[in-house]
Amino acid sequence: MELFGAGRIKMAQPAIILIRPQLGENIGKAARAMLNFGLTDLRLVAPRDGWPNPDAGPTAAGAGVVLDKARIFSTVEEAIADCTHVYATTVRNRDMPKPVATPHEVALQMHGLIAAGERPAVMFGPERSGMTNDDIALADTVLTVPINPDYGSLNLAQAVILVSYEYFQSKNETPAYQPAHDDGLSSKKELVDLMEHLESVLDSKGFFRSPGRRDPQRRTLRNLLQNAELSSQEVMTLRGVVKSLGRNGAD
Repeated sequence: MELFGAGRIKMAQPAIILIRPQLGENIGKAARAMLNFGLTDLRLVAPRDGWPNPDAGPTAAGAGVVLDKARIFSTVEEAIADCTHVYATTVRNRDMPKPVATPHEVALQMHGLIAAGERPAVMFGPERSGMTNDDIALADTVLTVPINPDYGSLNLAQAVILVSYEYFQSKNETPAYQPAHDDGLSSKKELVDLMEHLESVLDSKGFFRSPGRRDPQRRTLRNLLQNAELSSQEVMTLRGVVKSLGRNGAD
């Protein structure tokens, strides 16, 4: 890793995040898929059977280095905290205003992001249910694999290997990303802190009046902030605005 700018860290590769994975065997297969194409930053969010999982090693088939370095997080927010651009893999239309890209397009974008000093990550959901709407609301871009419309059934390891392969194969192609800010994008921790601050103030002001509409409204606000591609300075400015608006209420 390399320090640059105001002490920020440049990652040499994207993070692969498995959200609430169910089977140790699938974690091992995903690690094997990653290492075949030079990826080692594996992050696990609340694995169902805990960690370490004895079933992961045999299916990793020699990719133990990926499992040994795997980091465990309780929440998606914690797993993406140091990242600046997050992709969510899903084939379903979630009615969220997010850009959609194929694995090849995402690979080019991630090379460009890394060249610009950003920190990308790709999230994969649980084997049976996939990601929740709240998970996807934390992403900047939806990654969708073009597959047979009459049979769309990729397992977790297959999805990971598709993304890893495209990233490895496109390493010598021209990056397809231009940073929105010279000083880079805000980290996801900064952005999530802003979201939670805004939601707290809106709660205190009675904005979320209908319990049945609270979650959709909250996700809409989060998507608005995600799509803005804010810099750290812009996030700090908005935090100040929210704090000012929340005076005599919740800071």
